[in-house]
Amino acid sequence: MTKDRSTNSKGRLTGVVSSRGRYDYLSHAPFKERTMKTSIIIPAHNEEHYIAASLEAALRQGATAVIVVDNASTDDTFTAAGRFSSVKVLREHRKGVQFARETGRRKAKGDVLAYLDADSMPPDNWLRKGLTLLSHPGVVAVSGPYDYYDARALFRYTSLLFQKTVFRSVHFVVQDVLHKGGVMLGGNALIRARALEKIGGFDTSIAFYGDDTDTARRLTAVGSVWFRNHMTVRSSARRFKETNPVAVTSTYIMNFIWVLVFKRPFSQ
Repeated sequence: MTKDRSTNSKGRLTGVVSSRGRYDYLSHAPFKERTMKTSIIIPAHNEEHYIAASLEAALRQGATAVIVVDNASTDDTFTAAGRFSSVKVLREHRKGVQFARETGRRKAKGDVLAYLDADSMPPDNWLRKGLTLLSHPGVVAVSGPYDYYDARALFRYTSLLFQKTVFRSVHFVVQDVLHKGGVMLGGNALIRARALEKIGGFDTSIAFYGDDTDTARRLTAVGSVWFRNHMTVRSSARRFKETNPVAVTSTYIMNFIWVLVFKRPFSQ
């Protein structure tokens, strides 16, 4: 429910102050899905064996541009990505996914920035579905679950069910009830470029854990962040295979809580 409206010197509507007390001319601006220019950005650190499949899926989305940010790789990631003539490949020598995301954000052109991981493979209608969700007034970001396609069946489907029930419920409480943030998976996220600019981009002081929670928390100050189950993206479970899944999940949960409460990650 709107409390007040604001106009510029020419008397044009520039924004609103919502019942949450948030002022933002960005999230309430007219959004025409078919005219939105979108850049897909893929940070990649030592992903020479995965990047091709991710890029093939990304190029089928019909985005204005596809950008790979080679994040201090020591393998042939840069060369592998460069084999795709329609893909722009950048280098970011500072290791850290937030550095890579921020470099991509600064170099990208478009109204919407769509972020994928280098081992993610979105369905062909992923971008279209995301833009449809972003067309709703006030929505500045959209995310969804991961389907760990290369995991054992039990882990794969248990994880997907967990995300679609627990993640979705937690997101509802944190975003829609408390208005403190939300659940966002950084390798499956579409964000309005102007909203990201308004919050100062990605926080590059965060090394890894808590990065997506921090982005969602700050975006909530300028609009709504949505987590929708039908925005599922296939992603590799290799990181869970390399470590204890319970320990990894616990670390994610602890950092999620820590960022929401203390505005900083638990893990350094």
